[in-house]
Amino acid sequence: MSGTDQDRSTLVYERWDARMKTALRSTISQDLIDEHRRTPRGPHSDSLARLLNYFRRAPLTRKFVVLCTVAHAEWKIAELSGVRGDPPRIIDDRRFSSEAEAMHAVFLARIANLKG
Repeated sequence: MSGTDQDRSTLVYERWDARMKTALRSTISQDLIDEHRRTPRGPHSDSLARLLNYFRRAPLTRKFVVLCTVAHAEWKIAELSGVRGDPPRIIDDRRFSSEAEAMHAVFLARIANLKG
């Protein structure tokens, strides 16, 4: 791919991403957040599934993830560097007693990022 094609491709992606963010922001509601809290693994409504799919395809740089720190007992939120071989960085001191709680905390962090 030539530099011009790559530049054009990047521009198209950025425009698409901006439109997606605008559309997804309008779907976020307390009901959607409550749905995720109840069933973080699914099944999900169409609106929640679309939002989660957007979050999953996000770049790996500065992406929030769930990190198990004590097997089957403790989870924390970490951030990926986007650099192969660099470990995730734990972002705060919060500890979660279930993976579902940590997944919901990551979901809320991603929503906060989406809202800007």
